[in-house]
Amino acid sequence: MNYDKELDARGLACPLPIVKTRKALNELSSGQVLRVVATDSGSVADMKAFSEQTGNQLLESSQEGGTYTFYLKRR
Repeated sequence: MNYDKELDARGLACPLPIVKTRKALNELSSGQVLRVVATDSGSVADMKAFSEQTGNQLLESSQEGGTYTFYLKRR
């Protein structure tokens, strides 16, 4: 998937992946896509809840080993 910016949140524990995701999304324009890579298993539920609460669209999420990748589209 194409994306405009990437955030490496590997090694960060809750709530830091969400805090950094919010900051990174605020730096994007509406319609741009942020790729987030995290290792915190709690980020799966957190990203889903974050997207629902903020209106930013969670386009895709995947897991490979202990790494979680998310694509969020800025509202």
